[in-house]
Amino acid sequence: MSKLNVMVAGVCLMALTACGGGPAARTAVGAAGGAAAGYAAADLLGADSDWKIIGALSGAAAGTLIARNSRNGRCAYSDGKGGYYKRRC
Repeated sequence: MSKLNVMVAGVCLMALTACGGGPAARTAVGAAGGAAAGYAAADLLGADSDWKIIGALSGAAAGTLIARNSRNGRCAYSDGKGGYYKRRC
């Protein structure tokens, strides 16, 4: 990952955290952080551009879910059948 990409990601995350502490801000920060982590992991593993995009999208989805769970105190768990169930964390 180039230094420019790292700097842009850092500036975006700092800007998002300065927006306030509401649920929307936490969700946005979770999604941005997850996307950055997914992209970075794919880049470190030497993946091609398609896998980097998939890593970023997967990370964004996970980051959004984690932000929602921290807001309502409930976690989603896989039921092993392609679905999920919710309960307190």
